[in-house]
Amino acid sequence: MEPSQDRLLWKHTDTGDLQLKEAYHFKMQQFQDLNWAKYIWSCDIPPSKSILVWRLMHEKVPTDENLMIRGCSIPSMCNLCNRHVESSFHIFFECDYAINLWSWFAGCINLVLQFNSMEDMWKLCDLNWSPQCKITITAAIINLINTLWFVRNQARFNNKFIPWRSAISLIIASTALTGNNTSKSSSNSIRDFTFLKIFRITIHVPKTPVLREIIWQPPLLNWIKCNIDGASSGNPGNASCGGVFRDHNADFVYAFTEPLGVGSSYFAEFCGAMRAIEIAFEKNWLNIWLETDSSLVVAAFNNPTKPVAWPLRNRWQNVLFMTNHMNFFVTHIYREGNKAADLIANHGLTLSSFISWNIAPLFITDCMSSNKLGMPSFRLCSS
Repeated sequence: MEPSQDRLLWKHTDTGDLQLKEAYHFKMQQFQDLNWAKYIWSCDIPPSKSILVWRLMHEKVPTDENLMIRGCSIPSMCNLCNRHVESSFHIFFECDYAINLWSWFAGCINLVLQFNSMEDMWKLCDLNWSPQCKITITAAIINLINTLWFVRNQARFNNKFIPWRSAISLIIASTALTGNNTSKSSSNSIRDFTFLKIFRITIHVPKTPVLREIIWQPPLLNWIKCNIDGASSGNPGNASCGGVFRDHNADFVYAFTEPLGVGSSYFAEFCGAMRAIEIAFEKNWLNIWLETDSSLVVAAFNNPTKPVAWPLRNRWQNVLFMTNHMNFFVTHIYREGNKAADLIANHGLTLSSFISWNIAPLFITDCMSSNKLGMPSFRLCSS
């Protein structure tokens, strides 16, 4: 053996070296999958309420039982029933006071409740409830726990006993704030109606889908309209763009498609818009209406000072220079009205280089005929 200096060894690797990657994997092995955590923390429930329940689930609430585990030598008595030693499970689930509250809550949801562990109460949230009812039930459980702890502290430190029926009013008032302020919707069932009315919550009726008529419109006389679209086989994936130019009679003027290599859908849409303007400027079409189903592309033209990706920055500045010397505007249309450009863009995924048409390709003629006749497409919208 050769003499060497002592050094620290990480026993979980063969070499004894501690690397950040090894430390991360070692630490991740100790984490538990806490399925109930997603219920406790919600933007609709005040964090001041959630934190107590979080501490309870981690056995960190300072009940007599936990204080004695930490070394405090104290006599213990539940201040709500004055008959049993105070433990976390007793005060929140086994005490007669707690049983009265849980029995009332069981009647609200029309279920029989039996908790063998703290995790059991979160199973109520896994049942088939509407989104508004689910967040209300979660809030009611969290507020019930908070109310029990508040009542316990009032009895212990202020010598003030709050009847359990008054505690129910506190739970209802706190839960109503969550149920009324949430953006989640309810269903039209009697069960939801009955439950939410107990907590004085206004039912958020789900929005009824509206069938919207989408009709492609031709441009004005002496104007050219170009519908553009982008296609991507992934995000990112192989991308392409394409566009179709038509006149005021909705007759075909020109079309193009271009493979772009690897890129996102937005990248493809953006390149399609720039290519369309470059073509129009080159052909001296100075009255241009650009139409796309990408709201992001429309926003980019409406706010041209907003930075774009650096590989496109110089080209984007050149395109803005061109539009300043044209009669130009851009609008949005739903994809149901942009089918011709969509077909052209998807065709570009099969190509290896730029291609253009002076005569309409056969695979878009049916779509163009429907547009020219003013035949509508339909789209289900939430409002």
